[in-house]
Amino acid sequence: MTSEAGDRMAVLQGTLDLIVLRTLKSMGPQHAYAISTRIQQFSEDLLHLNQGTLYPALVRLEQQGRIKGTWGTTESNREAKFYAITKAGEKALAEETLRWRRMSGLVDKLLSEGA
Repeated sequence: MTSEAGDRMAVLQGTLDLIVLRTLKSMGPQHAYAISTRIQQFSEDLLHLNQGTLYPALVRLEQQGRIKGTWGTTESNREAKFYAITKAGEKALAEETLRWRRMSGLVDKLLSEGA
């Protein structure tokens, strides 16, 4: 993740797991580079996840049982670990999505009212 000047954004603490889980839910099993590329494309180049940001999140999610990694071969014939969301990950995604929507609604309300 880069925090350069300009239009690029930093991922808020606690949201990276949610973004990774949502990406895997929508795309199916992917390797880390594909996950990073998809997030960058979907964010219209506003989010860039570097290895030092993404890999710890993948390890953490795998340790929590929210994703499962298996070794496979990429389209370019390279060995890579492919990650897939688990049932526990789908449950966590639903719960975190609800929590995020509540929080973002609250922040939007506070900003609109000029609290």
